[in-house]
Amino acid sequence: MPLRPSLLSVTTTVALSALLLTGCASSQNPAGTTDAQTGDGVLDVIGPLEVHSLDPTTAEGIFTRLQVAETLVDADGTGALRPGLAAEWAASGDGLQWTFTLRNGAQFHDGTPVDAESVVAALELARASEANTIAVAPITGISAEEGSVLISLSEPFAPLPAVLAATSTQILAPSSYAEDGSVSGVVGSGPYQVVEVAPPSRIELEAFGGYDGEPAQAQQVIYESVGRAENRALMGESGQADVVFGMDATSLQRVKGKPGLQVESALLPRTIVLKLNAAHPALSDERVRQALSLALDRPAMATAVLRDPDIAATQMFPPALEMWHDDGLDPLTHDPERAATLLEDAGWTLGQDGVREKGGEPLTVELLTFPDRPELPTMAAAIQAALGEIGVTVEVRVDNSSEIPAGHASGALEMALFTRNFALVPDPIVTLLKDYPADGGDWGAMNWSDPDMTAALDRLTTEAEYDGAAADTARTRIAGTLQEQLPVIPVSWYRQSVIVNDAVEGFVLDPLERNWNLAAISFKE
Repeated sequence: MPLRPSLLSVTTTVALSALLLTGCASSQNPAGTTDAQTGDGVLDVIGPLEVHSLDPTTAEGIFTRLQVAETLVDADGTGALRPGLAAEWAASGDGLQWTFTLRNGAQFHDGTPVDAESVVAALELARASEANTIAVAPITGISAEEGSVLISLSEPFAPLPAVLAATSTQILAPSSYAEDGSVSGVVGSGPYQVVEVAPPSRIELEAFGGYDGEPAQAQQVIYESVGRAENRALMGESGQADVVFGMDATSLQRVKGKPGLQVESALLPRTIVLKLNAAHPALSDERVRQALSLALDRPAMATAVLRDPDIAATQMFPPALEMWHDDGLDPLTHDPERAATLLEDAGWTLGQDGVREKGGEPLTVELLTFPDRPELPTMAAAIQAALGEIGVTVEVRVDNSSEIPAGHASGALEMALFTRNFALVPDPIVTLLKDYPADGGDWGAMNWSDPDMTAALDRLTTEAEYDGAAADTARTRIAGTLQEQLPVIPVSWYRQSVIVNDAVEGFVLDPLERNWNLAAISFKE
């Protein structure tokens, strides 16, 4: 049966959940009390990420977040690139060779130096996997010179430094690898080194005395994975954790204002989007796509589902992506009357049953989503209700996430709701190249392309300097085209919220979620 709750029912469900959780917390942890266990000198960190792999390609960046491993190039919280293991880098005049000069003094946790040969070996192993982000770069060879790594390309590729900042390209010591090239241990070069990994839920670390940068303040760190957000919140409240990542809106409402705890928040470079099949009889018309967007009351939906009206998406790229978020764009708004007019102009008239039709065919679209992120089915129901108000029938199907790329490949997909992270590589251009090529992408456009946008993507890839005027112009063109033609409709942004115990200080939240900055945290006297 299609889901058909209204926004009111969505709000009621979320509110009821909050009351139930509040009651649960009260019975386990009396209000106004914490039992901080920070006196043992161990920094206790809780998060949602499980440890299923040691391989950088599939480890979801857990070891870079914990500051165990480093990448050649780093990025700050806005996505701007900065030195990592490479102190500097430069491209040849034709853009076909890049030189990355390694910083002096870096060493791996086993005491061996981070030299060019070790870096080349790690990158070559990364290249061996088609699933690794580095595979997007047209690399023909990687070689070592004294103190430098040389990367040769078959064609210019300006985002190469950003690709080498991806967590999947982290540099591990040769001792990390077994004879067959698989990762048998994580021997990095960061301020923390691994003591023990107990999959899927626990990692123990200690400060690495040989680190060539600012030393870690806390000498020991224990990371534990906890799946349910309400359980993570309870651990923060009870003092079982010093830092708790991945909080949901309902738990945060209960925690805010509790003595002994602080909440740090930041917008993420991640957007809930509605993917559309532009070959669909209705969705091929730009006026219909605009009407669907205008029907969405994004602030109400963000309030009902995510408890945060400020994360209603006004454009594709959130403010966390400073180089891509365009303040000059006319924001996406809610205007159901204008939506109805556009549908009428497109030939979709309102029938007596309240459903629009054209040529005797009703305007019915299937919306596919998945339950891995629990907010998605609820958001899908809200979208269903909103589009129903303008005469569009939406049939919601909740299935495996793999059905979305499968439906894209077969052509059967009509609409899909999911989240898109634009900071898997610090420069979103790499994600956009996958999502908006001329023939479309699994998690981007479907049967839609625009020659000006394709040209802008090409300029950013082959010609434009990362922080130059030409690059700014290309980014503006891309953001504007997505806003006008809506091959994928932005719905909501995301906010990362972290509970921090008052017993510690120095925590800084990274909006890109690359680095949890644990080494800077110290215990108050």
